[in-house]
Amino acid sequence: MQKINTSRWIALSLLVLVTVIIGLVIIYPIVNKSIELNETQSNLLFKLEQYNRILAKKDGVLESKEQLNTQTQESGYLNSQETEALASADVQELIKKVIVEAGGQLSSTQVLPVTNKNDFSRITVSVRMTGSSEVLRSVLYQIETSTPLIIIDQLDIRPMRGVRNRKTHQIDPSNELNINFQAVSFMKKQPEAE
Repeated sequence: MQKINTSRWIALSLLVLVTVIIGLVIIYPIVNKSIELNETQSNLLFKLEQYNRILAKKDGVLESKEQLNTQTQESGYLNSQETEALASADVQELIKKVIVEAGGQLSSTQVLPVTNKNDFSRITVSVRMTGSSEVLRSVLYQIETSTPLIIIDQLDIRPMRGVRNRKTHQIDPSNELNINFQAVSFMKKQPEAE
C-alpha cells in the first residue's frame, strides 16, 4: 500500500513539475510579451493623443504666422525693394543723406555679400566717415530710427590726429573722429531663379 502511495506522490509530483515547466516555458513568455505589448500600446496611444493635440493647434499657428507676416510687411521694418542690389543701393543712399545732413564727411561705402538665413536676406553696407562726436550721435540716431529698420554693427571710433601748429610746433588736438561701422538691413529672401 505504501508503494502505491509513493507511486501516486511521484506521479502527482511529476504532473506538478511538468505543469510548472510548461508554465515557465510557454505561458510565462506569452504573459510577458502580452504585458510588453500592452505597455507599447499605451505609449503609442499617449503619443497619438499628443500628435492629435498638436494637429488641433495647427490652424491657429498657421493663422498666427500669417498675422505676423502681415504685421511685418505693414510695419515697414523690412526693406521692400525687389532685389538685393536695389536694397543695398537704398541703404547706401540713406546713409549718404544722413551723414551729409549731420555735417559729416562720407569717405566710402561698400556693399558686403548678402547672407541668407531662413526667409530673410541680410543686406550689409560697410561705411567709413569722419565727423565730430555730435555728428556721430546724429548719424547713429537717424540711421537707427529710420524705416526700413537699419541696425548699426561693428562700430569702430578712432580720434583723428591733430594738425601741427606752425608757430608752436605742437600738435593741436582735433575734435574729428574716424568712424567705421556696418549698417545692416533685412528683406524677405528672394526666390531663386530657375
